[in-house]
Amino acid sequence: MKRKFGDRANWRRITRRHFACRYVETREFSGYITLYTIYGLKEPLWKSYGRHTYRIADKGYSWLQYFPKDSHYIVTAMFDERQNIVQWYIDTCKVQGVTDQGVPWFDDLYLDVVVLWNGEVFLLDEDELEEALERDDITDSDYNLAWSTANTILRSIDAHAFPYFSLSLKHRAELFHHGEFRRK
Repeated sequence: MKRKFGDRANWRRITRRHFACRYVETREFSGYITLYTIYGLKEPLWKSYGRHTYRIADKGYSWLQYFPKDSHYIVTAMFDERQNIVQWYIDTCKVQGVTDQGVPWFDDLYLDVVVLWNGEVFLLDEDELEEALERDDITDSDYNLAWSTANTILRSIDAHAFPYFSLSLKHRAELFHHGEFRRK
């Protein structure tokens, strides 16, 4: 199981970045919100889903990440240089926390849900979850937690009740200015 950090400090593809983080507690959301803005990189990052290939990281792109309190998932909204949504990437996780330096992290449970800007939904990495169980990298309980979490997310998306689609668009426009949280 990999521990992943919100600041992506070890992401070698990125040569210049900015990271902003804040704990937020509102009616709509409680937890950490981070914004990772890319100013320079060695080469763009492309991902293929179905029959289409999308650029998800390039100069001017930003990743708005939600670490919902007491949840077993992390939501990353990926925006292009014009602040148009490219995709939402939802990681299942066993646990999440914060470093002494205030950087949120999570222990990845392999299974992911991707929702593209056009509404297409993909469940990813079922094979990685199976392999992790076979290698005893995760327990049966972890395996069941990943599937339960992913299925809950998929049901919420199907019911048009997953709040992070509208929330991320609103927060990207209203909470940030030049990669920093706006002053209250």
